[in-house]
Amino acid sequence: MEAQARRVVVISTGGTIASRWQGTGFAADAPGREVLASASIPHGIASEVIDLFNVNSPRLTSAQQLTLLRTVHEVLADPGVDGIVVTHGTDTLEESAFLLDLHHHDPRPVVFTGAQKPLGAEDGDGPGNLYDALLTAATVRDLGVLVVFDGKVHAARGTVKTQTLAADAFADPSGPRVGKVGFGKVSITHRPWRPEPLPLPATADSLPRIDMVMHHVDADPLLLETAVAAGAQGIVLVATGAGNATPEFVTAVADAVERGVLVALTTRVPSGPVTEIYTHGGAVDLSAAGAVLTGTLRAGQARSAVLAALLGATGPRERTAALRRVVGEAAVPAEATAA
Repeated sequence: MEAQARRVVVISTGGTIASRWQGTGFAADAPGREVLASASIPHGIASEVIDLFNVNSPRLTSAQQLTLLRTVHEVLADPGVDGIVVTHGTDTLEESAFLLDLHHHDPRPVVFTGAQKPLGAEDGDGPGNLYDALLTAATVRDLGVLVVFDGKVHAARGTVKTQTLAADAFADPSGPRVGKVGFGKVSITHRPWRPEPLPLPATADSLPRIDMVMHHVDADPLLLETAVAAGAQGIVLVATGAGNATPEFVTAVADAVERGVLVALTTRVPSGPVTEIYTHGGAVDLSAAGAVLTGTLRAGQARSAVLAALLGATGPRERTAALRRVVGEAAVPAEATAA
């Protein structure tokens, strides 16, 4: 007797994998059933589609990400579901996947995938990526939220878009990938570290403003101060090196923290942890001023961490503690800080 099919729900959100020519460029407009119809379905898998929204991912909002988060939890409330695939635009996929991973408490996987080439392209990568994602969603357990792209399986935490156009679009520059997909099989070689999952945030009438500010040669804290004046409740400072800026930034960060703003410190360097090494405006001083170092999380995921902390706690001290738990010291390998 043939085994019962594994049930995988595909949540369609748009992106290049759902994009078609609009006369001057490509944009997402294909419904999820057309995206799913472009791919072969692995043997033994029964799939169904939820059309959640259909946008190019640069237009994605935090409100839409939270809608996606709640939809995933609603789908997994059905014990007959074996896994979820989210088709998503690649530009902000890393942010959505990480936000969902922070709140994912189920052994069943949520697998993000997408495409670098539009729907219907002769050499399109979407169908293969979707096949691999479906197979992964029906196969693995206890790995959290994953990103499956170009035959590779990545953990949500730390995985970022590293190529603007190439098919091998995603990687964790600071850590190993989880596994690979090939010849109809998912091979897992690494189990990612994950902190204790957060509860679902309460529904809010408005969401906190969270801004990013980058340090560079000749930079001053004007934009950081402007963000605070504009009502930002969270700020991600994208520093240089291992997390360094200037004494003027240190003063601005201290002032922001004094006003109850949650400040996260990351770096514009592609890989390696943010670490307290330098003073005179470096991470030593920024940390002392109240900025929370984000380990190997880069800007987009640092912002997702700040959003989760702001939604999950009240009061500056509680939110800082929440962000520190989300970042997690275990996210920074000991050998990475010894160099």
